[in-house]
Formats: sequence, structure tokens, C-alpha cells
Amino acid sequence: MASFDDRKKNFERKFEHDQELRFKVTARRNRLLGMWAAQELGLPAAEHDSYAKSVVMADFEKPGDSDVVEKVLKDFSDKGIAMTEHRLRNHMDELLKTAREQIMNEAG
Repeated sequence: MASFDDRKKNFERKFEHDQELRFKVTARRNRLLGMWAAQELGLPAAEHDSYAKSVVMADFEKPGDSDVVEKVLKDFSDKGIAMTEHRLRNHMDELLKTAREQIMNEAG
């Protein structure tokens, strides 16, 4: 019975660790997206960090990435900058890879 309990605890720890890692990677991706978008929007350098934080916070509005996509697309539209959802999501996919690499390098 002890080995079953140990396996159960190990599984729970792994699940918890994986969820934490997923959260960190997604938050890092959103921060990188915010920094990129701030530059594309022509915001002053002093506002890049603040804008990136607003993109990270937007992710807490709804499950999934739609809230982040909607925010960034609206900000581009408000500035009159052409951006498609497809292009933005492709960039987010690339940034997800970068974020994962960064987090893994920091952990290791």
C-alpha cells in the first residue's frame, strides 16, 4: 500500500510542477508579446514594461489565449496598425518556444 501512496504523491507532485511550469511559460510568452507589441505600437521605451504587464494581466480575463489576442489586436487597431489574428497567433507560437527555452534554462 505504501508504494501506491508514494506513486500517487509523486504523480500529484509532477502534475503540480507541470501546471506551474505551464503557467510560467505562458506568462513569460505574454510578457515577451507585450514587449514586442509595445515596440510595434511605437510606445516610448519607458512604457514598454507597463504595457507588457497589461498583456500578462489580460490573460486572466478568460480561459485560453483569446483575451490576450483581443487586447493586442484592439491596441494595434486603435493605433491604425494592420495586424491579423493569424499573424499575431503565429508570433505568439514563436514566443512560446522562446519562453519555454528561457524558463527551462533558468530552471537548469
